[in-house]
Amino acid sequence: MARPIAIVTGAGSGIGAAIATRLADRYDLIVTHLHDDLDLRTVLAAVEQRGATTVAVTGDLTDPLTIDALAREVERATDRLSILVSNAGAYPRTPWNTLDLDTFRKQIEINLIAHAACAQLVTPALAARGAGRIVTVSSVLTQLGRVDLAAYIAAKSGLEGLVRAMARELGSSGVTVNCVRAGSIEVPAEHAVVPDHAAMVARQLDRQCVKRRGQPEDIAAAVDFLISPDAGFITGQCLTIDGGWCMT
Repeated sequence: MARPIAIVTGAGSGIGAAIATRLADRYDLIVTHLHDDLDLRTVLAAVEQRGATTVAVTGDLTDPLTIDALAREVERATDRLSILVSNAGAYPRTPWNTLDLDTFRKQIEINLIAHAACAQLVTPALAARGAGRIVTVSSVLTQLGRVDLAAYIAAKSGLEGLVRAMARELGSSGVTVNCVRAGSIEVPAEHAVVPDHAAMVARQLDRQCVKRRGQPEDIAAAVDFLISPDAGFITGQCLTIDGGWCMT
């Protein structure tokens, strides 16, 4: 019997890679990544070892050509498509007093509009089947705020609003739409960009109730729950996975 198909965007590293790897035991995959690079090839090898047949779409999801390429794969997968995990995003830091509107618009494109574009691609197939799951990945910073990230936080806040609106739109078609709010998740890139990594870790652990760093696998586990049959009566929700950093 053919496996159902899940799409995971931004699957070449970090949280997206962990999600793709976790789902590979049960789903064939369509994954996206910005580049055809070693990171992507490593993920593809890992998921294929778990039995998943995988198709990769590379490119920027704000580029219509990339969306067109993904749309072609969605069309081929229509009969088996069950899941969209919309994870791809970017996290540049720009102080408010130097934030130009072009940079602001780019963040809205990457962290909001690209998610909407991917969701629109899969909606007809999921609605036609009368079942399906859409899960987006947001950030606990929508609740906390942070300096130098105004555009990112505005975009992610919009994404959470979009999740609630889509849940209303798609519920009668049997499709649930939810969000995972990620806390401070340890990824390899942070070691290169944080000047004093040990001090940053100490500050973060002091903020949290659970005194360890969050891992990509923690987010993958939450996503796995939200796409499971056990979560069939959950929609329009944002599940915060942050070790108790933010309690609202």
